[in-house]
Amino acid sequence: MIINTGQRTDIPAFYAEWFANRLREGVVCVRNPFDHHQVSRYRLDPEVVDVIGFCTKNPAPMFPYMDLLADYGQYWFVTITPYGRDIEPAVPDKHQLLSDFCRLSEMVGIRSIGWRYDPIFLSDRYTKEYHLKAFHQMAEKLEGYTQTVVISFIDLYQKVKRNFPEVKEVSGAEKLELGQAIIQIAAQHGMTVKPCAEGDELEAYGADCSGCMTVPVYEKSIGKRLLVPNRKLNRPECACYIACDIGAYDTCRHLCRYCYANNDTSLVAANSRLHDPKSPFLIGNYEPEDRIHDVPQESWIDRQMTLFDIMKPD
Repeated sequence: MIINTGQRTDIPAFYAEWFANRLREGVVCVRNPFDHHQVSRYRLDPEVVDVIGFCTKNPAPMFPYMDLLADYGQYWFVTITPYGRDIEPAVPDKHQLLSDFCRLSEMVGIRSIGWRYDPIFLSDRYTKEYHLKAFHQMAEKLEGYTQTVVISFIDLYQKVKRNFPEVKEVSGAEKLELGQAIIQIAAQHGMTVKPCAEGDELEAYGADCSGCMTVPVYEKSIGKRLLVPNRKLNRPECACYIACDIGAYDTCRHLCRYCYANNDTSLVAANSRLHDPKSPFLIGNYEPEDRIHDVPQESWIDRQMTLFDIMKPD
């Protein structure tokens, strides 16, 4: 099966010690975001967990614990954007992030790491020219360390509008112009652009519009075929295979203005105070009213010999 860590918060950046403890103890508990006392309990065991998917803006806090992940398949998305602290107040220095990306790539292999340059929005400061110059500089630094760069344009969810009221939607013409230029720059540095939930308009210019965190991405990462059960798509326009996320909303301390995972930034500090690195829960602990469901788990790896079995990750 696949465990995801990054749809609701940034576990490597802020909760690395907790996740390391979960790997050591072999169990993690997750509350249903819509029913507080409905709890899913998962085994963390490489016998049943084929891949762990990460999405982070700062992988470095996990580096001391990478030995605990050695027996698991992994796929990492690391987000590096050109925005300053006016937009991303708690994200580390971008030069350091570029260096850490390269170090992580050397640890896990080029097939197991992708760069996310998203979300893209435009403003008086962050113009099209600004984006293209920044993207080019970053792509130069990351050449040879990834084959994939994911882009998306900002979605104006209600929570985004509330936390970032001055942001504006990127027009269709602007998306096409920026997308084409980014595809050309990425290709010059050995990368394929994967638009995230942006339709297939950029496919004609060389983009891979099949999705960013899909089953084939996981398969390429581990070099084995996965026989996955059917899942309802996250969104109609999104082809990613997202399930079993162990994070919690309103817990990411990056406090990015465009964030969709923090509904109310005032809750982030309060939730952070409830975090116990030794608890099976990211926030809090067991409660008397909890209804615990031990999730049935099994490996999804196709044990028959295939081309994937002999295509080992770099």
